[in-house]
Amino acid sequence: MDSDIANPVHGQIQAELDANDVVLFMKGTPVFPQCGFSAMVVQILNHLGIPFKGIDVLADSGLRDGIKEFTNWPTIPQLYVKGEFVGGCDIVREMYEHNELKDHVTNKGIALNG
Repeated sequence: MDSDIANPVHGQIQAELDANDVVLFMKGTPVFPQCGFSAMVVQILNHLGIPFKGIDVLADSGLRDGIKEFTNWPTIPQLYVKGEFVGGCDIVREMYEHNELKDHVTNKGIALNG
């Protein structure tokens, strides 16, 4: 059975990924993150000039649980680039520290701000 039919939240998540090049499922908003891990990823993305859509999983418990099932990844935040799951805070921070995140995004054809 198709997982989008079995779980409408997965369809909602896929629609966001299809509509936006870079999506960050996070606790809080980019302007007002509600956890340190989400705040760190927002800070890295903003520092590199990577445009992204932040989606607050605290506003919807179905989405908060659904995103973890969608990727089979237990933590939030979760960063997606061109529909591909990149990782959570630790992975994003490591990619940033090794100068890999900016290249990953630009190699996917995403123009940076600034």
